[in-house]
Amino acid sequence: MTQHTLTEVFGFPTNNLSPEANRHRAKRLCPYNNKVPNCTKDKAKDPLGVCSIYDDSSIAITCPIRFRQDWLIADDAAAFFFDKNIAWTSLTEVRLPDKHGRSAGNVDVVLVAYNEQGRVIDFGALEVQAVYISGNIRNAFEYYMKDPQKWHSMKWEGPCYPRPDYLSSSRKRLAPQLIYKGGILNKWGKKIAVAVDKNFFATLPELPQTQPDKADLVWLVYDLVFDQSTNRYNLTKHQAVFTAFLPALETITIAEAGPLEGFIEHLQQKLDEKLENGYPPDAPTLTEFVEQ
Repeated sequence: MTQHTLTEVFGFPTNNLSPEANRHRAKRLCPYNNKVPNCTKDKAKDPLGVCSIYDDSSIAITCPIRFRQDWLIADDAAAFFFDKNIAWTSLTEVRLPDKHGRSAGNVDVVLVAYNEQGRVIDFGALEVQAVYISGNIRNAFEYYMKDPQKWHSMKWEGPCYPRPDYLSSSRKRLAPQLIYKGGILNKWGKKIAVAVDKNFFATLPELPQTQPDKADLVWLVYDLVFDQSTNRYNLTKHQAVFTAFLPALETITIAEAGPLEGFIEHLQQKLDEKLENGYPPDAPTLTEFVEQ
């Protein structure tokens, strides 16, 4: 499908040519609570200011900072972690140590509950998972940025057309994060929230759900909803899915087994091809070991 692959650049739809949108593009600004006013994605001096891309008729969020709009994710996670009247605040990029003091990685957002004396009384961890991109998104981005007024409705095509890579996002990024960081947090008896977009969540296997009061892991699933009056997209909660940590982790990390017969048939075909072509075995056979 050929279309304008970019949905949002520096927080605005590509066809939003308002003074505010032009200022964000000119100054490389991030409107979504980045650690600094500017976008720092990919390169601080030459940021890849793509917040989201089209995935055919839907939208994929490709930048984790995009989820910070109005800090809705923090409010939703806090509602799962704490009682209603508890005071809390958020801390970003918090180093998580393992048993030996080595880093197990940084937690994206830690929500900290505190008492009247300002002492920590509880906390929960919020992980944010945007979608990786396969193909080349920078080429489309740089082409658009040369003249947004001219190219805001451009058609983009090519051999490296950028698309969301949901499989890599879940297996190579999200699953290891849950194993290492989530394993420690779960051992401590702390709740975890994972924020993803609805298209990413739809690619995950069906997770065994539980009641909210029995859950120790919540999946906060969001969508980008277009507001025609402002020509902007707004982060909106699509659903919250409550699970137990270990069953959810097992579902994500352990692939469903297909029929054994099919794999044996595949092996037979590979073996037949090798024998027919007269190739020697890659490794010694049992007979060779006996002869030695």
